[in-house]
Amino acid sequence: MTPEALDDFAVKTGTHAGSLSALKRKLEALRRRAYVDDASKSSVLTTLNDALMARQHVVLEFGKYDHSIDYMLVANIITRKIHQRWRERTETYLTSKNPPDKPPQLVITIEEAHKFLNPHAAKQTIFGTIAREMRKYSVTLLVVDQRPSSIDSDVMSQLGSRMTALLNDEKDIDAVFTGVSGSGALRTVLATLDSRQQCLILGHAVPMPVVVRTRPYDEAFYAAMATVQPAVIQPDTSGATQPAASIDDLFGD
Repeated sequence: MTPEALDDFAVKTGTHAGSLSALKRKLEALRRRAYVDDASKSSVLTTLNDALMARQHVVLEFGKYDHSIDYMLVANIITRKIHQRWRERTETYLTSKNPPDKPPQLVITIEEAHKFLNPHAAKQTIFGTIAREMRKYSVTLLVVDQRPSSIDSDVMSQLGSRMTALLNDEKDIDAVFTGVSGSGALRTVLATLDSRQQCLILGHAVPMPVVVRTRPYDEAFYAAMATVQPAVIQPDTSGATQPAASIDDLFGD
């Protein structure tokens, strides 16, 4: 849009010309990002959503694009599309009661979550809404970060289950135990954890806080996982179908 066209648009809409010029400059900065395409023949967002609906794992890697504008732009667009589609599918299912209309369970995992969920950024994204409201639409937020004190307190308060390894910073410890009853005793437990392969799990996922030792990702682990056979549906004598033991038993709905 030329400066003259911008001035004409400002006059027609009653918008301040200076504000429009500033907005235009900011949008042009987004347009110059290498991954922004003005005339794409296919929709990456549709492909991504279709893959998630088909219960496929999708990993989004930012690579060399490590500026906050990249994180905020891409994360906002993708999560808002997910929010819209899962909400629509859930509302359709509640109306039709048809099982194929029900959306699959979805877990959105955010690594280095402080880039998206720090107090400033969280107010500009939909992640807070996902943490608060999307469980009823079959969407769960999994937040992963080494400095939980950097996460917005409103988002932290919505995390129903927490898994924490050894922490030394008091601010991080306070953040982990925000809203948790009996946190004094749990602080003592946390301080006694080994620095490797031990973590404390608390919240809705377990009946009581528990310390666990994680399995090492070594050759024995992968050998054990490789022996698990894919699910096979086998009819029994009563005519019902019984799924055979499979890896789905580990990661069910």
